[in-house]
Amino acid sequence: MTNKPPIRIEFSSQFKKDLKRLDKKFRSIRMDIDSFTDQLEKGETPGDQLQRAQYTIYKARVRNSDLSRGKSGGYRVIYYIKMAHRLVLVTMYTKTEQDTVSLEQIQRIIEEYEKNSPS
Repeated sequence: MTNKPPIRIEFSSQFKKDLKRLDKKFRSIRMDIDSFTDQLEKGETPGDQLQRAQYTIYKARVRNSDLSRGKSGGYRVIYYIKMAHRLVLVTMYTKTEQDTVSLEQIQRIIEEYEKNSPS
């Protein structure tokens, strides 16, 4: 039996701002994000990997329990795999507010996070 170290999930300051802003509109958002982070802690990598990025970045759909549209009408969470057992939630948005976020914006947020976070 292999004992894998637990996966540690960190949050960029941008993700925290996004969560706080969306929390005002969607009362179940924290429960929805907790379900998503549970998946990540189990070692799953939901979503699609973004190509042409200098980091290992994923964009995942997360169900919004406050809307009855399923994952397609829910949140988009961008995260990156910093190390084998360390992930960073970078940013999040809803499709109703924003169509997408550019790779350049994502990389800027990650670079800012890396500059300000302890290794």
